[in-house]
Amino acid sequence: MRVIIVRTMQEFSMDVYANGIISGLKTVRPDWEIVDLAPCNYDRTSSSLLLRVIKYYERFWRFPRLVRQQSADVFHIIEPAEAHIVYWLQKTAKTVVVTCHDLINFYYSGNLQGSVQLPFVSKNVWLFAVKGMKYANHIFSVSCVTAKDTTKLLNIEPAKITVTPNAVDPIFRQLSPSEIESFYQNHSCNAQTTYLLNVGANHPRKNIFTILESLNILKQKEISFKFWKVGADFTDEQKQYIQEHQLKNYITYFGKPDKKTLVEIYNAADILIAPSLHEGFGITILEAMACGTPVITSNTSAMPEVAGDAAILVNPQEPQAISEAVVRLQNDAIYYQELVDKGLSRAKLFTWEKTAEKLAEVYEKLLANKN
Repeated sequence: MRVIIVRTMQEFSMDVYANGIISGLKTVRPDWEIVDLAPCNYDRTSSSLLLRVIKYYERFWRFPRLVRQQSADVFHIIEPAEAHIVYWLQKTAKTVVVTCHDLINFYYSGNLQGSVQLPFVSKNVWLFAVKGMKYANHIFSVSCVTAKDTTKLLNIEPAKITVTPNAVDPIFRQLSPSEIESFYQNHSCNAQTTYLLNVGANHPRKNIFTILESLNILKQKEISFKFWKVGADFTDEQKQYIQEHQLKNYITYFGKPDKKTLVEIYNAADILIAPSLHEGFGITILEAMACGTPVITSNTSAMPEVAGDAAILVNPQEPQAISEAVVRLQNDAIYYQELVDKGLSRAKLFTWEKTAEKLAEVYEKLLANKN
């Protein structure tokens, strides 16, 4: 079988997904030909009008034409925002599948604010693209929650959707005590302080303000803690809150470290706090668990599905609940270790080989039915 993996323009999380399923497919179906096809990459942060025109030409004309010219048994588009390519392929009667990671822009109209120059245009382009999934032969959803959203919002019947969870990269693992101690020494950490961590973007749905409110509660209780932020920096409003509540000395921003450093940060942290309001999956939960770090996350959206019984689930809109969970983990060493052990076991359930096996079975079924 010849399968073409249709990538997006370079984007970290989508590259992780594409690399994961490609490696998984090559493992579970070694006799298949897996073709990796990607568009030309352009700087998404540039404000140049000419560059934006070139980017749109590449994304909506040149690359789709290139994909359509290929010969394959299955075309797998890895992101719903690129499902406009389905329109190009459906006329050729080619077998096309799409992975849907989330449909969050339907729920959070401001999700694109700050990330694009023209949110109104980008939102309508996004809508045009994701609606292309309706014409695909099959949809892969990374979670049951996202599968339900796909049915509800796009009216795609459940029988046409298969849940294939994301997986955790093997690089995320427990480090040796000496490696963690080295990180502690390099960053002047001490054993008496509880190190809290959040990894990811800073869209409103990531709920960073509630984390800051929980930190303020911990400060008032005179808890010894430090909060590490990895990924997007705080917004101006959040920085103002930090200043007004004198939290600056309790917070360290690590920026966007490379993967090796991120693994060290996960291992050095005592607790991951991930109280998002909405996630299509929630990969940071598994990454932390794989590194032996207990997780406090939301009791809504896809987070319970990913975490299972290996995390503390809280109402993400209650900072008091988050702070109480931190105190519990800080004071109960037996429960803390129980979550570490459960998390390590939970993370092992999510592998790219398992995901790839499900993908391969659907590919085979689609082709069998077609013939």
